[in-house]
Order: sequence, then C-alpha cells, then structure tokens
Amino acid sequence: MPELLTAAEAAALLHLHVKRVQLLARQGQIPAIRHGRRWLFRRSQLMRGRRPTSSAGGSAAVDISARNQLVGRVRSIVTDGLMAEVTITIAPQQLVAVITRQSAERLGLAPGVEAVAVVKSTEVMIGTRTPGESARAGVRNRAT
Repeated sequence: MPELLTAAEAAALLHLHVKRVQLLARQGQIPAIRHGRRWLFRRSQLMRGRRPTSSAGGSAAVDISARNQLVGRVRSIVTDGLMAEVTITIAPQQLVAVITRQSAERLGLAPGVEAVAVVKSTEVMIGTRTPGESARAGVRNRAT
C-alpha cells in the first residue's frame, strides 16, 4: 500500500466525500501536504487514532455508514426496569436517548464516560425564527 494518498483515496479510506476531505485539509483539521493544486495525505497519519476493523480477541469494531456521529460525555443515566435514559453532553448541548438497560450495562455507560451518539434518520427538521418574532408566534404561524 502506498504511503501517500490522493484526496480521492483518502476520502475512500475515511469514508468521506472527496470535497469534505479537501475542505478539512484546507482548514488544517487533517494532516495533508499541498503539492501544486493537489492535496496528498500520509496513510499512517490518517490511520493514527482510528480503531481497527477487527481484533484477534474475537470482538470486532464496527465501521458504520451513518455520518452523524456525535462524540460527547455521559452526563447521567436514569434506569427504570428494562430501560435506561442516557443524557450525553455534546459541546454546549445535551442529547437524550432511551436505550435498553442491558445495552447501557454492556457498553459500560456511566457519568463521565466518553460515548458516541449515532443519528441515522430519513427526516431531520431544521427551523429558524424570523427576527423580531416570538417563539410562541412562530409556532402558531407555522401550524396554520
């Protein structure tokens, strides 16, 4: 395997679109070498910190297709019967997910543990308020 990769090869390795890889390189968020108008990437630098796709111990890490993977820290876990409500702090926001208690235990979730929230949905809604419009008026106007 060659040590230097093109943007397209790096994109395939990282499971990203080539334009995203180029943007991340321009922003200095991934290590890259500028050669004329082309970006080149060292395979070893891109692979640093990535989990292997399998291990000899039998337990395999899974690489999934969902792009919306939000890394945060578990803030709290509230268990009730078979279910667990997990609150994860991600930047200044909090995300709440309800999962099975067994899954929470298997993952070793506890306050302070780093966790990844994976969002895979066919619908994501985004909204804004018109300047000067109150939140209550905005909801009422959109519902009619």
